[in-house]
Amino acid sequence: MSIMGECGVEKTEEWIEMVESLPIGMKTQFIEKLLQSLHPSQTEIDALWEEEAERRVSEIKSGAVRLIPGDEVLREVPRKSHS
Repeated sequence: MSIMGECGVEKTEEWIEMVESLPIGMKTQFIEKLLQSLHPSQTEIDALWEEEAERRVSEIKSGAVRLIPGDEVLREVPRKSHS
């Protein structure tokens, strides 16, 4: 359920009014935190990619996945696209 559904329009309006009444410094800090919650930081994104890379390396080392040479993949592309 969305925050609008949980809190209602009246509660949302109260939050907006409260934030609008804050001094500019606090309002800026609030907005920065809010935006940060919507978009993960580059550090967080880098950490997620690092985890993914480690997972993939582990799969390769354990034999859970089979590596396919690039030239073999490129030979298959035209065949697969015409299927």
